[in-house]
Amino acid sequence: MITSPQNLEPEVYQGQFGQFTITDSDRTGVIVYRISLLLAALSFALGSWLILSQGDTPTVLKALTVLYAGFCLALGISLVTIHIYMASLHRVLQIFWGIGAIAATVMAVYSSEPLALYIYNQPLSLFGIGFTFAALTGIYFKEAFCFNRLETKFLTPLVPLLLLGHLASILPIYWEQLLLGIWAVLFVVFAIRKLVQPIPDDIGDKSVFDHLKSQSTAEA
Repeated sequence: MITSPQNLEPEVYQGQFGQFTITDSDRTGVIVYRISLLLAALSFALGSWLILSQGDTPTVLKALTVLYAGFCLALGISLVTIHIYMASLHRVLQIFWGIGAIAATVMAVYSSEPLALYIYNQPLSLFGIGFTFAALTGIYFKEAFCFNRLETKFLTPLVPLLLLGHLASILPIYWEQLLLGIWAVLFVVFAIRKLVQPIPDDIGDKSVFDHLKSQSTAEA
């Protein structure tokens, strides 16, 4: 936890490795992160609602491709702007997103079926596109660990349970639909709650970032 001395302009925070200030750029980054998460959550929730309520009609399947593209793009932006102390973990999550995005693009372009239908009928496709959801799970885990958020504690195991269950063909359709619905609802709850969280929380202790950066520079 960081503390702020009183009567100082600009506001100065005391971190683990020294004092730091929060800039307008820092705040903008957090806002972009949260809005991107919200757009990803809304795209995912709308797509889930369409498939669960209307089934795999041609119109729904086309809409799902567009919504997935929006979800994936928004998630990518959130992974650029998220603050994670471990730079290596941050980079891994971004690489995972990239692998998943490339896999989804290839499937969408070369498959004779709509993207959602192809993924559902070809569970092995999750070895490619599933990397995107691994990156999303990383965000859930980070938020659960840093902020003790109840919804992300459920989302962290729920996502791999659903995807691996479908991959192994061990989940009945009813349970897949139920888990997908829960995922969509909790994702939106998570994204909305982020909007009202104090901005400094997502910036964290900047002195830690500076310390880790200096260590990396010294080792290089």
